[in-house]
Amino acid sequence: MYSLKNDLLQIHIKSKGAELCNITSAKHKTEFMWQANPEFWGSHAPNLFPIIGCMKDDHYIYNNKTYPMPKHGFVRHNDNFTIKKQSDSSVTFSLVSNEKLYSYYPFLFEFEITYTLSKNKLMVTHTITNLDDKTLYFSLGGHPAFNCPLSEDENYTDYYLEFEKNEDSQSYLLNMANGLLTNDTKPAFSEGNKIHLRPDLFNEDALVFKDLKSRIVSLKHNTKGNVFTVNFKDFKHLGIWAKPNAPYVCIEPWLGFADHETTDQKIETKEGITKLDAASSFKASYSIEIDQKHL
Repeated sequence: MYSLKNDLLQIHIKSKGAELCNITSAKHKTEFMWQANPEFWGSHAPNLFPIIGCMKDDHYIYNNKTYPMPKHGFVRHNDNFTIKKQSDSSVTFSLVSNEKLYSYYPFLFEFEITYTLSKNKLMVTHTITNLDDKTLYFSLGGHPAFNCPLSEDENYTDYYLEFEKNEDSQSYLLNMANGLLTNDTKPAFSEGNKIHLRPDLFNEDALVFKDLKSRIVSLKHNTKGNVFTVNFKDFKHLGIWAKPNAPYVCIEPWLGFADHETTDQKIETKEGITKLDAASSFKASYSIEIDQKHL
């Protein structure tokens, strides 16, 4: 476990999976992160790479060869992270491809994730480096889960998500049997830019957005106002999810999403895939800013 602390916030990150597990106010000890109660969902904020969601039949095809790939990839729960850099305000974890990973992801790479704490804001920065002499294909995302409601005297329905811009984007539905994306969509927004939380909101699994105008979303209380804001400026896609009737909400910046049910399973042509040239690097960040009144 690694920690960063200032006068306003303290965070903890597990070395396993380089997973963020606490964002706590220094003064009031308010915990903003979901504490992985296995009764509902036993994770805090998994890091997703090189795949988001499910692949059709749990595998993909590259150069006419079939490779297995678990849901959300192999970074979450990975024990092979090392500390690359550390200071009073930031820590960088690194995972480098090895023989085992190469057997189901035939690319040489380094995955770095840096957590930087500055006042009331946590910046999460991903750096993907292609160490190979061929194109690297990947998806990348975060999966942070936040306590909701924040206190015992509140209800889930007291909260809503507010986006920076009015949205007409539809949520793409997942096939509940296999976790693959379909062509079916449903409306998610009310009042132009709000999603009101309710216990049955995720009965059909995650809300999956491919084409939002916004890159900023805040969790707000109906009467008490803003709790925190997520800025996902470098991410084209977004997932919103929780287990039905669970006291948390995940706000998930994504580059990519699950396979479509009609996919040909070739990773080179997968919808939403990112392509990185040989000997190149790619960087994408999102931030979580806690509202001052909670500190």
